[in-house]
Amino acid sequence: MARTPRARRPRLPQETFTARIEDLSHDGRGIARLGGKVVLIDGALPGEEVTFRYTVRHSGYDEGTVQAILKPAAQRVEPRCAHFGVCGGCGLQHLEPNAQIRFKEAQLLDNLRRIGKVQPREVLPPLTAEPWGYRRKARLGVKYVAKKGRVLVGFRERASPYIAALARCEVLHPRVGELLEPLGELIGGLSIYNRLPQIEVAVGDNAVGLSFRVLDPPSQSDCQLLTAFGQRHDIWIYLQPKGPETTRLLWPEKGELVYRLSGLALELAFQPYHFTQVNAAINESMIQQALELLDLNGRETVLDLFCGLGNFTLPLARKAARVVGVEGDRSLVEWARRNARRNAIDNAQFYSADLTASPAEQNWLKEDFQRVLLDPPRSGALEMIPTLARLKAERIVYVSCHPATLARDAGQLVNCYGYRLQRAGVMDMFPHTAHVESIALFVSP
Repeated sequence: MARTPRARRPRLPQETFTARIEDLSHDGRGIARLGGKVVLIDGALPGEEVTFRYTVRHSGYDEGTVQAILKPAAQRVEPRCAHFGVCGGCGLQHLEPNAQIRFKEAQLLDNLRRIGKVQPREVLPPLTAEPWGYRRKARLGVKYVAKKGRVLVGFRERASPYIAALARCEVLHPRVGELLEPLGELIGGLSIYNRLPQIEVAVGDNAVGLSFRVLDPPSQSDCQLLTAFGQRHDIWIYLQPKGPETTRLLWPEKGELVYRLSGLALELAFQPYHFTQVNAAINESMIQQALELLDLNGRETVLDLFCGLGNFTLPLARKAARVVGVEGDRSLVEWARRNARRNAIDNAQFYSADLTASPAEQNWLKEDFQRVLLDPPRSGALEMIPTLARLKAERIVYVSCHPATLARDAGQLVNCYGYRLQRAGVMDMFPHTAHVESIALFVSP
């Protein structure tokens, strides 16, 4: 039986084209229109006139990359990173930082209006901090490249599976961002140089941790080289032979990574594979803003959903009569309890429950909560919205890492259950990227 031939993609034009950029897409690419069709152009900014080449053509839109800037935007700046445009770690370094945050605020408000059919009564001032060297958590790719004769360590190239050849990274914490080439040299000297696909970066306030994912056991000589590297650079070295829970400390013999919330005299311990916020300065500002939005007077019972290690729960416990933290990951619940004991907090209780489905009747749901805080993953908290409505909390603070799912959930709270979206704003958790972190306050009818 003859096979039906696959439809071929149309051949890309080889010449360059001129376009005027109208706006930015959600992922930070310039939006132009040629012949009535949208073209997303990498490296272009609104208001610019550019020449570009097509890179991909689709039925509904096309993609391209800038060849030359004929008329630059006033907000265009020179990227600090020498690898900008090749590395896919961040894509907005060519846009002035204040313009970046305005772009993110516009994304949030557009999503709320378009998806949720809601708008806040007040837009909060954005939370910002130092935009360089901020990143404390990251997953670095590792690859031996025969043609280059060396091991590359870093982020992937933009729109490519290949590891970018980076000399340094300007957004990583400097203790790590300046060690990419030495790390490549270290791994290139190991017997398992081609069996080590990634490094997990975890920077605490007391130490810098690097967790090496090893597909084969390292030899004694490998362990000695890794230990010597850790000693030389004062970095804790971890090995992860299988799943995240198999991570163990190689050097030093013992120790716990911690981060501190200085304004609240709190210290939280964590493992390299645990979720913690990448930006310490924004995290502390975000917690303070959440506390202010909840308007606590010390007599409330507060529910903290998706509580993780207790990043919000323990600060809440300092301000409220009682806090209940709920998290789907049982191991994180145990670490949250440990962190409560570490800080001598006895008015916080923690439970494990699947928050990706409407929860069955559980003891913690029978309590009378006057305040709720939730910090869900990118998928949002849609399944929990009816439960939140039944609790009839006076104030709900929603911390979001994805404006589209926040907008969807906001639409449910406001249009189906009568809550008012009182305030909303953005936080620059990931400067120089198109990632939008936001916070919203809902008040009861």
